[in-house]
Amino acid sequence: MKKLTVAKRFQNPEENLLMEIGILAKQTEGLIDLSIGDPDLDTNQTIIDYAALSAKKGHTHYTLSDGSPEFVQSVIDFYQKNYQLTFEKNQVRATVGVSHGMYLALLAILNPGDEVIIHEPFFSPYRDQVLLAGGIPVVIPTFEEEDFQLDSQRLKAAVTDKTKAIIINSPNNPTGAVFTKDTMKKIADIAIENELYILSDEIYEAFTFYETFTPMATYAPDNTITFSGFSKAFAMTGWRIGYMISPSPVNDVARYLNENISYAANSLSQKAGTYALDHFDELVPDVVAVFKERLEYIEQRVAAIPFLSMGKVKGTMYAYISTEKTGMTSVAFVEKLLKETQVLMIPGTAFGVKTGMNHVRLAATQSKEQLAKAFDRIEKMTF
Repeated sequence: MKKLTVAKRFQNPEENLLMEIGILAKQTEGLIDLSIGDPDLDTNQTIIDYAALSAKKGHTHYTLSDGSPEFVQSVIDFYQKNYQLTFEKNQVRATVGVSHGMYLALLAILNPGDEVIIHEPFFSPYRDQVLLAGGIPVVIPTFEEEDFQLDSQRLKAAVTDKTKAIIINSPNNPTGAVFTKDTMKKIADIAIENELYILSDEIYEAFTFYETFTPMATYAPDNTITFSGFSKAFAMTGWRIGYMISPSPVNDVARYLNENISYAANSLSQKAGTYALDHFDELVPDVVAVFKERLEYIEQRVAAIPFLSMGKVKGTMYAYISTEKTGMTSVAFVEKLLKETQVLMIPGTAFGVKTGMNHVRLAATQSKEQLAKAFDRIEKMTF
């Protein structure tokens, strides 16, 4: 007899740490939530007005599966203007955020058993998406004392005849690290030598505070699949719009896959994204300045607390704070923090068990006033 059950691979799920902490947080009064990477800033009114006007003009229908010609061209123009990179229209596609693009790419390139190298700490969906796409995640660590740079020797050692791709994320969630040009060049050289894809998540590209961002496609154009979008730099998380730039054979497969999943990204979000990219220089600097100021403030507050420490944040909207001096695991620290101060952060083990045991991630997605309240509470803790 057939049973109405879910697939066997989902019948004994792994512990979902973030879900459990989220449930606990919902039961906490007076919560200061520093866990979620959703900016407290609203989308700029000019973007909203443009999308609303587009809706009134009748732009409420499907676009092409790859995205509207206007959206695709705005992505091409953006990379030509800002990075002097030239892409063809058949390389670009609109996606429902970066994670959607990443999953399409993994489905497009992986055969069962192919290995994908991921540097830890990592955005947790990477590992799960590799598994869901039939691949095997191979995790290699990065360390705070090395500024969380991906070491080329460790990367070389992880490459086998089964390796198909490397996922990189710079600027990095959760560490705030930005790979140096030397690191990027070495990754590119290894990928080219071993005929590997580089899946480069560049959603935080605007949040490089102290240097100019350089896309991975600059170093390995034929090997790189680029993902970026609008959620962070334009405070457009709810619009669910991003893009993927890949070699045309990969995009051809992604088109086939996506026509059986979501067909096309939201048409009004594409309109909003087109306007946003075309006005990048006007809209983004103010957003980036807010998070730079907040993270520099967080660095000052952490430096004054004896049981916490952190390195210099080079990018993103996150602080990756060491809790090693407390003698507690990251999970235990987060639970104590929530119970005693009503402040919520995410334990580092959510981003990898090899390196996250003594770190927590703080998302600077609340105002400086809220951050001040949070640290006023935290500094009173005892261990």
